[in-house]
Amino acid sequence: MEFSKTWNSSKKPKKQKLYRYNAPLHIKQGLVSVHLSKELRKEHGKRAMQLRKGDKIKILRGQYKGKTGLVEDVDLKREKITIEGIYVTKKDGTKTFYRIHPSNIMIIEMKLEDKMRQKIIERKKKGK
Repeated sequence: MEFSKTWNSSKKPKKQKLYRYNAPLHIKQGLVSVHLSKELRKEHGKRAMQLRKGDKIKILRGQYKGKTGLVEDVDLKREKITIEGIYVTKKDGTKTFYRIHPSNIMIIEMKLEDKMRQKIIERKKKGK
């Protein structure tokens, strides 16, 4: 099934999942937005930002709740994030990255070297 450009919303979870699954990457980039910590909210005047590699995050849900680490990889296709230092040990003894959904994490420290991210923050400050 193709991605629908005219789709607005639906109460049916099946249609919501299908929309997210078939969305192009430029729309999926917006779906990996993550909440900011209270300090960052006050500092930048934003509630959430898109996640980038190198951001320091805190896990809020799941078996690794309370752990912090750096973002290793942002997988837009699966809408999952891998975190440095957080691994799952498989039955055969090998370790693999623990993939987590962006809704279950919070940004503690942002990597501000990104020019596009700096523009977003400046644009928000000009509006105030």
